[in-house]
Amino acid sequence: MKTNLILLFFALTAFSVRAQYRFTGHVDNTQWHNNVYLSIIEDYRKMSGVYSEQIIAKTSTDSLGYFKFTGNQLENENRIYRIHVDNCFDDAQNQNHFDGNCDDSKEVIFIAKNTDSIEFPFTFDKQMFCDINSSNEKSNVFVKIDSIREEMKFAFSQYRSEANRKLNNKKWFKTLQDFGKKLNEPIAELYIYSFLSDRRNDLHEHYLEDLMDNTYYDNLLNRLNETYPNSPYTKQYKAELTSDEFIINKDTGMGFSWNYVLYPLLAVSLMGNFWFWFSLKKQQTVTVNKAKEQLTKQEQNILNLLLEEKSNKEIADALFVSLSTVKTHVNNIYKKLNVQSREAIKSLFNS
Repeated sequence: MKTNLILLFFALTAFSVRAQYRFTGHVDNTQWHNNVYLSIIEDYRKMSGVYSEQIIAKTSTDSLGYFKFTGNQLENENRIYRIHVDNCFDDAQNQNHFDGNCDDSKEVIFIAKNTDSIEFPFTFDKQMFCDINSSNEKSNVFVKIDSIREEMKFAFSQYRSEANRKLNNKKWFKTLQDFGKKLNEPIAELYIYSFLSDRRNDLHEHYLEDLMDNTYYDNLLNRLNETYPNSPYTKQYKAELTSDEFIINKDTGMGFSWNYVLYPLLAVSLMGNFWFWFSLKKQQTVTVNKAKEQLTKQEQNILNLLLEEKSNKEIADALFVSLSTVKTHVNNIYKKLNVQSREAIKSLFNS
């Protein structure tokens, strides 16, 4: 029993060790300050730069410039991480980093999860990383994408004409999108998407045109939902895609219009008002006719003369009755029709 417990202890210990991440590398201490930062990037629009709110760990290099990050607090599925060095010292970090920028810095962006071991080799002057040796085959996809972007920059720099720019836009859009799909990693495709859709570069106009009829973007959303259904990347991409699709549909007149709702509602309202007015009028006519039927023949004669705006004396002369008889009939008409004046009678029968 005791032996079994010891074996179980060592098994759990070995598992916990294996579950830890380990990121190591080397920095030239003569070029950089000895602080090294590890950040998690949950907003793919903030991949490049120095953002203090993204930093999750900090370590210092040894006398030879080597550094190490280790632990088990990272996500268990792939996320985007950054390791960077800079010469914006801690005592001035708020001043230098408040806008997500430190002019004197170097960074590497990579994909990792909590169980990965990654080594970042040092290279030539003013460049900290050239390659990534990792247990996660997806870790170095950003390096591959950046190599294509460098080729793209060279192609654009050869000829600066408008015609050359348009041709290169179409060529490199497809090149980058096709390469992203071959990587079989939706997060890597987001790295490409964030570059192609960036409003600050010349490619954004072509991106909006491409979004109108290219199913690539909806397919990317499907791949993100399948692989990372609850990640912040999927939620951010879905929101941005919805916004951009609304913009292009609005600009082309293809989007949703409130007129499609307001006009039918207005028509229904008018029809409803007409029906209500017609029903009310019909009801008033029925009520008036019923009230009129309560009157005697003589009272109906007097009513007709009242509607002709005859005075009591004129009514008496026309019907050859006394003035007091007319007054009596008029009072009876008021009571039966539930009115108080001649104006009310006119309003009742002329409405």
